[in-house]
Amino acid sequence: MSDPTLLADILEDMIATAGKIEERCGRVKTSDEFLEDEEGQILLDSICMLLIAVGEGVKQIDKLTNGDLLCRYPAVEWKRVAGIRDILSHHYFDLNAETIFGVCSKRIAVLKQTLEKIYQDTVSVERG
Repeated sequence: MSDPTLLADILEDMIATAGKIEERCGRVKTSDEFLEDEEGQILLDSICMLLIAVGEGVKQIDKLTNGDLLCRYPAVEWKRVAGIRDILSHHYFDLNAETIFGVCSKRIAVLKQTLEKIYQDTVSVERG
């Protein structure tokens, strides 16, 4: 690993961002609530932006670690996390609120826990 400080910074940002996604998605009970009014649409937009940031973080970590770190944590489908970033960035008008709600309600908690584990395993080792 070429820069443990950069890795720590990226992981910290991703953990915080996953927490924001959990909190914001927790405000709605169904995907339809994203589409009911302007406030729901703004919430959906903000969650999508955060998902883009997480996906970009995955790509940065993979590049920084030469693809050797994330594969050790198979609880998360890392290619799909990076892929949602690409879809949201390049095909935003094809956005599906139900898919985003599903990702947030079913996958973000595991992602956040796994990122915390990676942080604990790598950063505390580097700093300890």
